Amino acid sequence: MTTAATRWQDWASFALGLWLAMSPWIVGYSGHEAATANAAFAGLALALGSHFEVSFDEASIEWFSLALGVWLAGSPFVLGFTALPDVTGNCVVVGALVVVLAASALSLDKEIEKWWQGRAARATRARNA
Repeated sequence: MTTAATRWQDWASFALGLWLAMSPWIVGYSGHEAATANAAFAGLALALGSHFEVSFDEASIEWFSLALGVWLAGSPFVLGFTALPDVTGNCVVVGALVVVLAASALSLDKEIEKWWQGRAARATRARNA
């Protein structure tokens, strides 16, 4: 799946991961332990996953990024720091962007495309039977 078309998603995910890991100190919420730990660990995981994508199965890294993006968007509500609007907004926006980037990269994966087309064909045959 590593093509020029998906490379920009990897760089964007890497940059978002670095931003997220450093954001507690840049935005100024490093005093909130849960929010800082969440941002630092999730950001580093995203940046490292994007950086080392060439060493792993690309699709599995994109699925990991997708799950991480969903976690990030929901983490303020799960970890209880919704009272901090800047922190909540940062997590939700970065999480949504990560989900979009991962979904975009996955949409270009030929194996997933074959699976999806086969699934659609089976559903059509079942409906017509």
